[in-house]
Amino acid sequence: MTELTPALISALKLAKDGDLHPQPTNKWTHENATVTYAKNDRWKERPQKIKSVTPKSIVELSNSGLIERRNLDTDAAKDVYGITMAGKMWLLKNK
Repeated sequence: MTELTPALISALKLAKDGDLHPQPTNKWTHENATVTYAKNDRWKERPQKIKSVTPKSIVELSNSGLIERRNLDTDAAKDVYGITMAGKMWLLKNK
């Protein structure tokens, strides 16, 4: 079984919510991610920051087989990554 750091676990959970796309800030997040607001904040005064993943986390998760590239034709730095069945099973068993 693969031991993951808390940062890798949060990256895997983010990948479970949807495919990870490269962003101009050298981070990875959902395709059209925008600043959101707390569900219980009816005046929308406190924005929640966009969750993102570092390229190092992407490499570590893909090397362990928990996420995979979606389009093998393109450059790896510009490709979309999604969670694999092994990643889903790891999340079910561990967190």
